[in-house]
Amino acid sequence: MIRDITIGQYYPGYSLVHRLDTRLKIILTFGYMVSIFLAADFLAYLLVFIGLAVVIAKSQVPLRFILRGLRPIFIIIAFTFVLNLFMTQGEVLVTLGPLHITQAGLYNACYMALRIIFLIIGCSLLTFTTKPVKLTDGIEALLKPFVRFGVPAHELAMMMTIALRFIPTLLEETDKIMKAQQARGADFETGSIFRRAKNMVPIFIPLIVGAFRMAADLAMAMEARCYRGGEGRTKMHEFRFGRKDTAAAAVFVVYLLLIVAERAVHAQAWLLATL
Repeated sequence: MIRDITIGQYYPGYSLVHRLDTRLKIILTFGYMVSIFLAADFLAYLLVFIGLAVVIAKSQVPLRFILRGLRPIFIIIAFTFVLNLFMTQGEVLVTLGPLHITQAGLYNACYMALRIIFLIIGCSLLTFTTKPVKLTDGIEALLKPFVRFGVPAHELAMMMTIALRFIPTLLEETDKIMKAQQARGADFETGSIFRRAKNMVPIFIPLIVGAFRMAADLAMAMEARCYRGGEGRTKMHEFRFGRKDTAAAAVFVVYLLLIVAERAVHAQAWLLATL
């Protein structure tokens, strides 16, 4: 399970998505998140799926690697699906004792599950196709206009990137601790959920201690290299928009307009149906 978590990892490659401007990829990722929440029916989700499939194909990141990251959140997806399935009022389709499955509940359950899946995959593609250093520079460049209002752009970007970079490191450390505990007879896979949660306690203490130790080592290394934040720092490689970036932005604008137009049509149809 630990090895299935791929959030924060970078997949090396030289695809079109890898070579896009980092600032553009961050903006498009936020736009993609907005488009998911704008989707309101099957046609809109089909458009989101097609757009996501095209990006995955252009990124050349293996689909198996992408889907592997969904395994750790399967419980969240299943819980959300069941919650929406039985807690939504509407026309009853199936009755299971005191519980009722309604038509609206079935639609909402499917849409919410798809929304979470699309959201996780789309956001993961940003880290899969962007090196941590470039991600830091991209976030800093986007926050730079807010420096005049006292926003520490460089420090915020550095904090976010270090947090992402520490995810696979902490997962690897967790895997080592679990193997060491299993070699001493610990059992993390059998028993009730409460028993398994109790057996996880011996993992948290060394993991937290190790995390603080790694943070202290990182801080010491940064101080030894005379790190003083973003003041007076220059970039070896400056960001420049190219033709491929302009083309990608144009395609995304068309995609977003289609989503918005479909949302407007859906809202108009719903309004006419309620009158």
